[in-house]
This record gives sequence, C-alpha cells and structure tokens, in this order.
Amino acid sequence: MNKVYVVGMGIGAGNCLSPSAEELIRGSDMLVGGKRILRSFEDWEGERVEIKGPLRDIIEEIQDAWSEGKKVAVLADGDPLFFGIGKTLLKEVGPEGVEFIPNVTALQVAASKAKIAWNNLKTVSIHGRKDFWPLLRALCSQDMVGVYTADGQGPSTIATVMINKNIDTFRMTVFEDLGYDTERVRDLDLKEAEELEFSPLNFVLLRRIRDPEIPLSLGLEDDLYVHDKGMITKKEVRAACLATLAIEPGDVVWDIGAGCGSVAIEASYLARQGEVYAVEKNHERIEHIKENIRRTGAYGVEVIHGEAPQCLDSLPDPDKIFLGGGMKGNKSLIQKLCERLKPGGRVVANTVLMDSLWEIRKHVESLGWPFDVTQISVARSSSMSADLRFEALNPVFVACGKKV
Repeated sequence: MNKVYVVGMGIGAGNCLSPSAEELIRGSDMLVGGKRILRSFEDWEGERVEIKGPLRDIIEEIQDAWSEGKKVAVLADGDPLFFGIGKTLLKEVGPEGVEFIPNVTALQVAASKAKIAWNNLKTVSIHGRKDFWPLLRALCSQDMVGVYTADGQGPSTIATVMINKNIDTFRMTVFEDLGYDTERVRDLDLKEAEELEFSPLNFVLLRRIRDPEIPLSLGLEDDLYVHDKGMITKKEVRAACLATLAIEPGDVVWDIGAGCGSVAIEASYLARQGEVYAVEKNHERIEHIKENIRRTGAYGVEVIHGEAPQCLDSLPDPDKIFLGGGMKGNKSLIQKLCERLKPGGRVVANTVLMDSLWEIRKHVESLGWPFDVTQISVARSSSMSADLRFEALNPVFVACGKKV
C-alpha cells in the first residue's frame, strides 16, 4: 500500500537521517517541507512543495499526490509527532496511509544543553496561535516550561506578555540555532529578554525561580486577597458558588463584576485547561485583581476592564458564568449573558436582594431553563472571654440557571 512518509529531520545542519530514511527521501516523487529544510536537498530533481500559507492547502496537495500513487515524503523539523505536522496528517490522511520516521527534538537537545531531565517538563507551542493561553496555563502549575516559538512570537514577545501579566516568578533560557555553527544559549531575566533580538530558529525554556506568595487553592482566606473592605465573595459562599458552577477543566468561564477577582482566580484552579475572564468596570478593583493574580500565580485569568455587556463581544462564548452583582434593573445584561451561554452551560448569580433574585428567576424561567436557588447563611466563630461566640454574615442567595 502506498503511504505518505513523514520524516523527522532532527536538529541542526548535519545529516541526522538514517541511511534508510535518506534512501526513502531520495526515492520519493514529491518532497514537502519548509524552505530551510528543502534547501538541504537542492540536488533533488523531483517535485517540491514548500510549506507556507494555509496548511489546509498543503494537506490537499499531499492527499492528491498520494491518491495518484505518487511517493510523498513530508520533511519535518525535529520529530513530526511532537508539535509537528504529524498530528494533522494522521487526522486528514488516516493512520493506515501514514508512516512516521522519528528523530530528535529541539526539546531533547535543549534539555541536554541545560543538563536537565525533561521527562516531566511541560512543553507548549505558540506557533500559529494568536493567543498565549497554553503558555499561561502551564506557568500556573509547572516549574519548567518549554516553548516552541514562531515568527513574531519569539522570546522577546513572550517576555513582554509575561511582564504585562506581572509574572515575576520565572527566568528564561533561549536556545538559538541549535546544531548550527551560530548556536547560542542565553540565560536571561524577562526584562533583558524583552529588549533583545533573537534568531528566528529558537526554543525557549522557562524555569521557576520562586513560588507564588500564596499557593493557589480553593477556599482561600478572605484576608489573603487585596480587596475593598467587605467587597469580596466570602470564602464559604465562594466555595458554594464554584460547586454550583460545576466547572470542567476545559471550560470558558466569565466572572462578571469580578470585584477583587477571588471567584475568577479560584475558578482558574478548576478550569486548568480552559479560559477564565474577570470582567470589572472599576479601575481600582482592576488593579486589585491584577495584584491578586500575581500573588497567587493564577496566570490563567484574563482581566477585562469594561462595563458588561458592552465589553463582552470579543470574548469567546462561555460554558459557565458567575454574576456577582449589578443585576437589579439590568435586564439587558441578564439577557445578553443567557444568549451567549453555551448549550448545557450554567449561569450562577449571587445576590442578597429579593428584587435581583426575582429579575434573574423571571428571565431564566421565561426561557424554559431549569432554575434553583440556595440560601447560604454563615456564622463564623470569634473569641469571647474564654469561650467562643458566633458572628453571622449576611445571608446570600445563590441562583442557578441551566441552559437547555
């Protein structure tokens, strides 16, 4: 059976191919690869397809040649099944039509240069992405993160993103032109990296230099957060709200009227593979959210400064919405949130006012969605002489609508 052969080229200028892989490439009718790789086969006289522009077009060319019985060799940097074209070809051509020849990766070579074991090292790619979510999520929980970069999204851009997110717990090592005569390894702080230029052919290693001030977990004490006095979802209510939201690891979560960001920050602990947006209109509270993210290392929270619903248009549709306040008399906000919520999603609202509770109940039930309310009354112990007494907090309604 004719197959598409996907060959890992390894790292560097030298020939990292086995004799059988070299023979397979020389016997092909079509070579597919990046411009730099194809230059290594200038004496080859067959058809060449340079990987540039939309990958969908390249895949179609490969499929057409393969279906015509041509021998196709796809040449990939490093190893084709490690952040390479291999995964896409498996999906589009199918496992029965693809054969892989593995090779060494940039991660392996960088780890050997840095003299570190890489079996537990988290690696992400920002190649072809417009966002940095994979990197930011990894920085929340990992002590070492490897990054495959891209043109326009290299080490200096990564440093800028991290500085703007107040990430001060990592240091950067940049590996440039690995395996070439121009190879260079530089260990840098983020400020240094932001100001420098780098070879387009690079791999980045981020190493934690200290832990966050406050280990991120559920049910953090209220006084660990910077907040306006009393303007925070209390930890007991916070825990109940997060349980009611039923957040899954890959969920997109909106925290509307985020205040100091306590719900969003702890939601990011649960949505560890998703996206969490803390939306707040008050400038001072925005600064509180940013500081609380820095303290806890909850880098998976994106802060949105604006007034809902106007500022929500550019955000991805949510799986879960938490609404901490501002419902009374704001029918347009409730309506917009319910419209944007994904099917099967939940909207959870906190309120101490009966009118606000009625507003959300009326709208959710008009949509035919299941709706329920839990009232939470909390009393905390305090010392009194040689004994304890209890001080009651304001009762809170936790309302939940489930989109069908």
